[in-house]
This record gives sequence, structure tokens and C-alpha cells, in this order.
Amino acid sequence: MNSDVKNFLVLTADAGFGHRSAANALAAALKLRYADRCNVSIYNPLDEKTVPAFLRETQTDYDKLVRKMPDFYKLNYQISGAPLPNAALESAFTVLLFSAIRSVFKKFQPDVILTTHPFYLAPLNAYITLRKLPVPFITVITDLTNIHRVWFNQGTDYCLLPTEEAYHEALENGMTPDILRVTGIPVNPLFATEKRTKAEIRAELGWDQNVITALVAGSARVKNLMSFLHVLNHSGLPFQFVLVAGGDDRLHQEYQSMDWHRKAYIYNYVDRMPLFMRAADFIIGKAGGLTVTESLACGLPYLLVDVTPGQEIGNAKYLVQHGAGELANKPVDALEILFHWLERDHRLLNERARCAAELGKPNSAAHAAELAWQAAEKGRTVPSSRLVAWGPKFKELLRTFDISETSES
Repeated sequence: MNSDVKNFLVLTADAGFGHRSAANALAAALKLRYADRCNVSIYNPLDEKTVPAFLRETQTDYDKLVRKMPDFYKLNYQISGAPLPNAALESAFTVLLFSAIRSVFKKFQPDVILTTHPFYLAPLNAYITLRKLPVPFITVITDLTNIHRVWFNQGTDYCLLPTEEAYHEALENGMTPDILRVTGIPVNPLFATEKRTKAEIRAELGWDQNVITALVAGSARVKNLMSFLHVLNHSGLPFQFVLVAGGDDRLHQEYQSMDWHRKAYIYNYVDRMPLFMRAADFIIGKAGGLTVTESLACGLPYLLVDVTPGQEIGNAKYLVQHGAGELANKPVDALEILFHWLERDHRLLNERARCAAELGKPNSAAHAAELAWQAAEKGRTVPSSRLVAWGPKFKELLRTFDISETSES
């Protein structure tokens, strides 16, 4: 193998679509930009046999994790001297995932690690620090604002942030400006390279070229979607539907069973969402970080019909406060919003599209790939004073739970 070839490992999880989509975008951008100078692998460490089943099954439920392991709060007092819930979470993730991370290093021998999920940051920092490895790791945050504190691990070499709001949150959580970069959440490079008009793309897809087009991003996770669509279907407003079920067979069947009074193009799962978004005039869906980011990358206004409590609240606020979308709490609200968007020659819809385009970062994955390449060339950059301070704490944590630093127990 060519010694100049760099091995990039992107760690992800399969909690929803966003983490995996961001990982895919990073891999695509690295391969596009650096071609035969890099090897890129994507892997979910939660697939390792050493990972407890409950952690695999509750990948996004931080509260449930802490409820299942209350002793970590007591342990946090002993190790860090501060009873902060986030420190307890980091201790938990280190213990639960240390063996998996050790196995990942043996399998992939990475020169750089990028992670699109926060579970891996603390165990990565512990393993790399204790083994004194020169391998940098990069945090790729996949929510727009209201970032969970567990994302802000001070052992990272770069922390890639989606928004200026997230940048200030990082500073408030103790991150230093030198490692912070506002890149946007990585999206498919096709968002930046597609240059055709909406009409041209619609012609390729077989849609009506001259009708305002609503892209419905559905899935099993979008609550009450059919109630909203029922009202909009009977609204008489001049637009056509493009409905994607996200691979959910039940929703796909519901789409097909409805008596549509507007033109409706129905799909179960598609692997060309960048193209669909470029062809649409606005999107209807929930406030998932990746879908919101993708919509902004192509200047697509967002009609929100569902917001999951937690990080999605921040995503929704970001869209609404910046004028790139609106939130409908009830179907009649969606009807009112779309009426205003489409009246007076679509003036408000065009304004929403302009705001979305100003927020969008279609080159986000390319920017992240460039920073990853720089990290590969520079190696680890965390100050040695921090590593010296952290080492004893990590050793004590692993010793408490009888976990070997170097080999399987």
C-alpha cells in the first residue's frame, strides 16, 4: 500500500437518518476531493458485540442511560469532583464503549477519525490519550442549535459546528476558539454541483414542470402527517405533491390509498433526495437536523408539521427565527401558512426561499473534508498538559470497572 495514502474512519450511528447521512456526505466529499490519496471507511461502533444491548436500543435516550446506571453519578464525584450530569454521561460512555473503540482501532488503523455521533467522543479521547496515539479525531455536530453538552469534548482536534449559534454554545461549554469551525452539517456534495433549473430537473423526473411543487418528507417518525395532508389536499391551492415515505411501507400505502385532488407523485424510498429538493419549491416535514440542513443547502423553505422534543426544538426555532420556514401546530395552521406563501405571485414563498439560501451551506462536506485532510497531515494537536491531567482520571475510571487499556478482558 502507498504510505502516502491516509486512512479516514467515519464513526456514526443509526438513530434516525441524520448521523448516517452526514457520514455518507463526509465520505463522498473525501473521495471526491482526494481520490486515490485516501481510504475512507464508515462504521457504527454500536454494532460491536461488546456494546450492551440497551445502549444499542436506546441510542438517543440520554435520560434512560443515566437512569439505568445511577452509580455513574456517584463515580463522577470521585473522579472529577463535580456532580455534573454531563460528566456522568461521559464516564458512562467511556466504560460502555471503551472495548468497542479499542476494537475499531485494531480493525481500521485510522490516521484520522471523524464522528457524527456524540457517544464516541469520551471513549475516543480516553483511548487515544492512554495509548498516546498521534491520531486526531474530529467532532461533526449534527444539530443546528441547542446542542447537547456531551458533544463538546475538549479532547477533539476540531469541532465542526453547524451554525454561529452553535459556535457560541461551544464557547459557553468550555471549548477553545482555535479548534472551532463553522462548516455546516455535511450534506451530499450533489447539493453544490447541481446547476440545472427546477423545470429541467422536473422534466427528467417526470413531474409537471410549471406547477409549484411541495416535497413531503415523510417517515414513521413524522406524527400526524396524514392529517395535515388531508387538509392540504382539499385546499384548492395551486401546487402539486411529491410524497416520499422514507422507506416506511405503511406510510407509502397510505399515500397510495388517498384520493388526491392535486397531482401527486408517490415514492417509498429514494436515494436521490438532493435532486428532489433541487426540483421542489418548498418542503413539508419534521425538524430533523439533516433534513433541515439539506433544505437550506438548496434554498428550500420549510413548512414544519412536527418537532420532536429535545434537539429538534432548536432546529425549528432556527428556521423560524431566520425566516426560512414556519411551524404549523395544526392542519389549519398549515393551510393558512401556505395561503400566505402562495398569494401575490408567491412573494412570501420567494422571501422564505431567499432566507433559506442565505443560511444554506451546500459546500459543508467539502469544507469538512479539507479540515480532515489538514488534521491527517498535522497529527494530534491537543495540548500535552491536558493529556497529562486526563490520563490518571481515565486510568482510575477503567480500573474501577476492571477494563483493560490494551486488550480484551
